[in-house]
Amino acid sequence: MERANIISIARTTLKIEIAELEKLKNRLDDQFAKAVEIIHSAKGKLIVVGIGKSAHVGNKIVATLNSTGTPAQFLHASEAIHGDLGVIQKQDVVLCISNSGNSPEIVNLVPYLKDYSSALIGMTGNKSSKLAEFSEVILDTHVDMEACPNKLAPTSSTTLQMALGDALAVSLMEMNDFKANDFAKFHPGGSLGKNLISKVDDFLSSQKPQVTENDTVKDVIISISGSRHGITVVTNEDAIIGVITDGDLRRMLMKGDDISKVLAKDIMSAHPKTIERTALAKEAMKILKENNIGQLIVTENGKYFGIIDLHKLLDEGIN
Repeated sequence: MERANIISIARTTLKIEIAELEKLKNRLDDQFAKAVEIIHSAKGKLIVVGIGKSAHVGNKIVATLNSTGTPAQFLHASEAIHGDLGVIQKQDVVLCISNSGNSPEIVNLVPYLKDYSSALIGMTGNKSSKLAEFSEVILDTHVDMEACPNKLAPTSSTTLQMALGDALAVSLMEMNDFKANDFAKFHPGGSLGKNLISKVDDFLSSQKPQVTENDTVKDVIISISGSRHGITVVTNEDAIIGVITDGDLRRMLMKGDDISKVLAKDIMSAHPKTIERTALAKEAMKILKENNIGQLIVTENGKYFGIIDLHKLLDEGIN
């Protein structure tokens, strides 16, 4: 098959699914709003039930809800009718996902889902199905055309289910006033969380190279060589007055002057960039990038405290 044909097939697939998403958007009504209100006011968690491809969608919806402040748990329909119904408590709300709404497992299960929970929400493409009959709220995900060339494999229908799950999650985020810092609490190990909540202090180097303004070039070389950062900080007591890099040393030596009387203050760069140890790590990264530098001096109440390194931040996913 020619590449042009492959691209044409892909574009047709996306065109069909986009068209079905547009229809879904236009038919959203009070049933969707009611579903959001029921989930928001529930005293328990949201139990998402599905089977087949809808089960995979359900797992993704649960993951999105849990990461955005709405407690949720997935329950596979076939497992539910073989003992796992006990996970549902009376204060819970159930969201059952089934395109046909009439698969044998769903038909057998829906009376129990309704009885065991505080409310049953059905997400289905068939408003005349058994699932729709037992549901307090129906989220209509019917499609006129699957993107599959045989019009059989769940494609457009699962896309709609996924998108509607995202719409539920985002609506609930707004109702819960769920902010970026709240999101970070559920993602402490990932780059998203680190960028939102990590402080400079979390990535501080264990090395703190330092010389005084009247130290000799030899002292400067020893200080720079004793750390992996390629710089040393020039201080007057704890006040920062400058910084010397290995590049500064090379430039001085290339001049060919007598260096026996050269002091740190003669080759330092004054007014170096600094950041407080309590600042966000992403703020440090911004300063490093904007100034095209590899290290940033960290302060505490304006006094020299340490160094933070560009490569350390990059390794930790700070951007």
